Amino acid sequence: MNQPELPRKLGLLDSSSIVVGTVIGSSIFLVPNLVARNLPSPAMIVAVWTFTGVLTFLGALALAELGAMMPSTGGVYVYLRESYGPLCGFLCGWTYFLVVLSGSDATLVVAFSIYLSYLVPLSPALAKLAAIGLLAVLTFISYRGVAAGAAAQNLFTFLKITGVAVLVGAAFLGPARSAEAWSASVSGFSLSHFGVAMIACLQAYDGWYYVSFVAGEVRAPRRNLPLSLGLGMAAVVAVYVLANLAYLRVLSIGEIAGSERVAAAAAERSMGPAGAGIVALAVLLSIVGAINGGRITVPRVYFAQARDGLFFKRFGAVHPRFETPSFSIVVSGIWTAVLTLSGTYEQLYSYLIFAAAIFHGMAVVGVIMLRRKYPDLPRPYKMWGYPVTPLLFAAISLWFVVNTIITTPGPSLAGLLLMASGVPAYYYWRRKAALAAGNP
Repeated sequence: MNQPELPRKLGLLDSSSIVVGTVIGSSIFLVPNLVARNLPSPAMIVAVWTFTGVLTFLGALALAELGAMMPSTGGVYVYLRESYGPLCGFLCGWTYFLVVLSGSDATLVVAFSIYLSYLVPLSPALAKLAAIGLLAVLTFISYRGVAAGAAAQNLFTFLKITGVAVLVGAAFLGPARSAEAWSASVSGFSLSHFGVAMIACLQAYDGWYYVSFVAGEVRAPRRNLPLSLGLGMAAVVAVYVLANLAYLRVLSIGEIAGSERVAAAAAERSMGPAGAGIVALAVLLSIVGAINGGRITVPRVYFAQARDGLFFKRFGAVHPRFETPSFSIVVSGIWTAVLTLSGTYEQLYSYLIFAAAIFHGMAVVGVIMLRRKYPDLPRPYKMWGYPVTPLLFAAISLWFVVNTIITTPGPSLAGLLLMASGVPAYYYWRRKAALAAGNP
């Protein structure tokens, strides 16, 4: 019996907005603080943001090849399944659901309530209510149809880019306040400090792979997926570099390093007391767009797993009217709300922060694996710089994972155990699928 599929309703603008909207959340307004603590000159700060952006761009190019070749719902899960087998794909989806993507969304939801409290005084109870209320509204929009979710994503992406543009424009149009020379001494530079700054930047660029989850709903995917990944990530890199140039124009490195809300400090310097309020509003819009992007895309991973018989069957259901993976959307939203209210999301997310690097590095290497495994499959787009570029991305991912395990062995071990808990779950669902097919 044929199961209903998710229709292709997303165009190039929608896909590009998902890329930009899911990457640009709150990090660009906060992370420059961590980078400035580790790098001694403006030139090095811009260099690390640019280098990390280029590296992430390479990852996007890899997914562009894979997505154009296999434009199926589930994205990274599908690429790992085809490259390394169903167990690897399942463990990716398992950790995505358990903590990685759910914890990331919970982090954004809490950040929304924190920034909302800058504009409207909220008690702790009201802050939690606002956070869960936002999650419920965005889940409802995604439930009602991918087109509705995409329309909201386009709007929030436009608003967040406008907010960043106001911040950058005010910094460049006003007088430069920082007397710090771009030729500032780099005597304090070390590779270890550059590495720490890179880790912060990599986290700021996270989310570039979300659009792959909805590859099965993109129109003309062999054209639009590569274009949306390329255009979207190019836009993100440009926004991040321009934002940092703006910060450096009005603040010294010491001021950036000492400020927990860098964007607000820069806005106050360039726009006066109203600047902090404008930035808080920009951050709110940015966070909402990032959460909405997750609500559109993330449930599709669990939908794809269920369709493979490797998750609860109802996750693979398509709503007869709205043509969405409605059950997957609702349950993933509920689980994110549980993590948010429990307050455990930060600890759990720290356990598995390196898991994403493992799976995404393996997915990029999948370009090499699948060129050998399926040499005759049509490849409308081929990754630039192959095989050097996928290997470079994989090497940096491996370094990130090893560094995380060395510096935080306790949480890393806990994370590995959480990942390993998916192995018996995989064999349970595989056995269940075999029995349903009459193959005990």
